[in-house]
Amino acid sequence: MSPASKIAPADSSLTRQQVAGVIAQACHAKDYRDKKVLLIVPDGTRTAPVGLLFQTLYRQIGEAAKAFDVLIALGTHQPMSESAICRRLEISEAERGDSYRRIRFFNHAWNDPAALKSIGVIPAGEISRLSSGLFAMDVPVHVNRMLFDYDQIIIVGPVFPHEVAGFSGGNKYLFPGVAGPEILNFFHWLGAVITTPKIIGNKWTPVRRVVDRAGSMVEVPKLCFCMVVEGEGLAGLFAGTPESAWEGASDLSRQRHIVYKEKPFHTILSCAPKMYDEVWTGGKAMYKLEPVLADGGELIIYAPHISKVCVAHGKVIEEVGYHCRDYFLKQWERFKHYPWGVLAHCAHVYGLGTFENGVENPRARVALATQIPPEKCRRINLGYRDPNSIRIEDFANRENEGILLVPKAGETLFRLKNPPDWAKESP
Repeated sequence: MSPASKIAPADSSLTRQQVAGVIAQACHAKDYRDKKVLLIVPDGTRTAPVGLLFQTLYRQIGEAAKAFDVLIALGTHQPMSESAICRRLEISEAERGDSYRRIRFFNHAWNDPAALKSIGVIPAGEISRLSSGLFAMDVPVHVNRMLFDYDQIIIVGPVFPHEVAGFSGGNKYLFPGVAGPEILNFFHWLGAVITTPKIIGNKWTPVRRVVDRAGSMVEVPKLCFCMVVEGEGLAGLFAGTPESAWEGASDLSRQRHIVYKEKPFHTILSCAPKMYDEVWTGGKAMYKLEPVLADGGELIIYAPHISKVCVAHGKVIEEVGYHCRDYFLKQWERFKHYPWGVLAHCAHVYGLGTFENGVENPRARVALATQIPPEKCRRINLGYRDPNSIRIEDFANRENEGILLVPKAGETLFRLKNPPDWAKESP
């Protein structure tokens, strides 16, 4: 258990006073006097009361600190505007110019070498051990150089089941949150090789081991607040090191964020919320449902607000297309020069399948019901559904027919009570 934590009873949320109590226990103002503090928070693609934590932390230590700045852990997502950061922190632009005027906002720049610092290499032998023998290669580790301008890093973010690491949160807000491309590309592809169903919702995955190893190389004092979100509120809040806070939060997330079903579904309408504004993030509507998608079934990512595949990586995705893992592995000489993180995304969204004698067969099908036109869907090797032809209510209350409607997909994991071998955790 982390040094400071609070869990709400089932069907209730932590109060503001309880959140303030956890923060007061973990952060004593006198310890931050004349220190420079960097707060790392997620972008808008995560559901969490980030503003509550930000504002409470600032009241607790902001005036004592010499500096209190905010870095958005974008990974490879698009930068946020000043007004978007204000919305993420739940403050008005008037408050930004008054109560929070001394705070500087920064976006992580994963693809700007000048913004990154090399902090070493995880050697091939260690990578072999961490990856359970799947890879043996030196992995350079770069991270945002701003981290080393501060006396204290404070990480604030939610923990959910995650397709690459098992559970999000903790050191993951450093890697890939504020990391460079080499380590990011490596462990995303490591997760894809293991496959999403064997990773997601499992705790001590090879990817988590790599993420924590990289986190240990950031030799700046770190404090982490891991949130477990239910609805609009907090089911739990854990404070401590990135490792200890994450450990408690991931246990609670396993209890609160996984729904078990008796049988798989041949049709799933997975509604991506508006916080996912491209397929790059909207793919989460597939990842969390793949374990309950029947062989030969269809999962529809319903997101009529999405018009782009991916701003940062769209060109590469259009070149390689969405395919199963084995399509890439069995033609590795052809694909190994592409960014591995992009290949991982393509395999995650497509789902499991086979590639034999030059023929690819998906286990099930994925279709986009977005603004992306049918010809582009074909070009990137995904199915197409006209979003205007879909009535959400037609999919509701039909689970006994093998049809599942998920109104807000992307964060709750769905699993079978008795999963097939392909969805069981790797030993």
